[in-house]
This record gives sequence, structure tokens and C-alpha cells, in this order.
Amino acid sequence: MIKLRSAMVLPLVAALAAACSKTPEPTATSAPEAPATSKPAAPAEAAPAPKPAPANGQQAGGGELAWDAPASFESAPNPNSMRKATYKIKRAAGDAEDAELSVSQAGGSVDANITRWVGQFSQKSDDSPKRTDLKAGDLKVTIVEVKGTFAGSGMPGMPASDPKPNHALLGAIAETPSGLWFFKMTGPEKTVTGARADFDKLVNSLRVK
Repeated sequence: MIKLRSAMVLPLVAALAAACSKTPEPTATSAPEAPATSKPAAPAEAAPAPKPAPANGQQAGGGELAWDAPASFESAPNPNSMRKATYKIKRAAGDAEDAELSVSQAGGSVDANITRWVGQFSQKSDDSPKRTDLKAGDLKVTIVEVKGTFAGSGMPGMPASDPKPNHALLGAIAETPSGLWFFKMTGPEKTVTGARADFDKLVNSLRVK
């Protein structure tokens, strides 16, 4: 019986030894995942370039005529739709009111408008009216000067104003491709006379846009 058991044990031990001597099979492993890549950020939009500021001092009316208003001419609201621009000129010492420069465009001839301006004075000084023709660039300009008692604009439908002695009118009529342009300064004589140099600067700056 002992021999039989030994015979049976020996094959069993050999089988176990053979099993333990086998190299274990490697276990399958999953491949490492590739690192996630982020999409490139969209480039930021460039900020729009600022618009250039308009040139200081330049005034224009109707897109046709341009000029440079002197610093002493204070821009004021237009009293009606016929005005292209209105300026106030500060009164000289001793004068009772400021002068006004109106800019407008209208029809008629140069001579007819000069006659109308002169007719706004009920009394005129001995040297009135005075007319001068000149050139501002390529533009023909007529300068008109009247002194005396100013009786008002004489516009149809406008009430008559009280006569104003010792007043003056300094005007320029510019002939442009779009018609006649009128620059008319009226006010106390001392104030108008004192603003003559700045008025001439404005006239000399006239140009067609």
C-alpha cells in the first residue's frame, strides 16, 4: 500500500513543478492616450483707427465755399434758414451793442445787391458808399463799405427798426460757381472799423471746396 501511494504522489509532484516553472503570459495593457490638444485661440480683432479730427477754425456752407473764421468772430445761431452762418463781434469800448456778420447765399446781380445794401442807410457819410474789387484765390470778390444812419435790413415782411446813427456796413460779395455769397457785417462804426483786419483775413481765406 505504501508503494502504491508513492507511485501516485510522484507524478502529481512533477506536474505541479512543471506548472510553476512556466513563464507567466504578459497581460495586455491599453495604449496610453495622446494628450488632448487645445485649439489655437482666434486672434483678437484690431481696434478701429480713430477718425481724424476736423481742422480747427474752418467753416463751410452748402459744401461749396469754405473760409477760416477769426477767433474774434463768435459763432452764433442762425435766425432763419437763409443764413449759412452768423457771427457776433464784441463791441468796442463806448459802443452800445455788438456787431453782427451774416453769411448767406442769394440771387441777383452784384450791382443790384450793392444798391440794396446802400439803401438800408437813410443818411450816408460823404465817403459812402465805397466799392473795391479784389481776388481771393481764384474768386472775384467785391468789398462794399457804407457809413451813416442804418435804417434796417429792409427785408420783406420784417418790421422796420429804429434808425441807428454812427453805424457802418462792411460787406463782401464772392462770385462762386454756385452763385453769389454774401458776407455782411453791420454794427456801430467803431466796432465795425476795429474788426476790419479780421474781416479781411476771412475774405482772403475764401476758397471753393
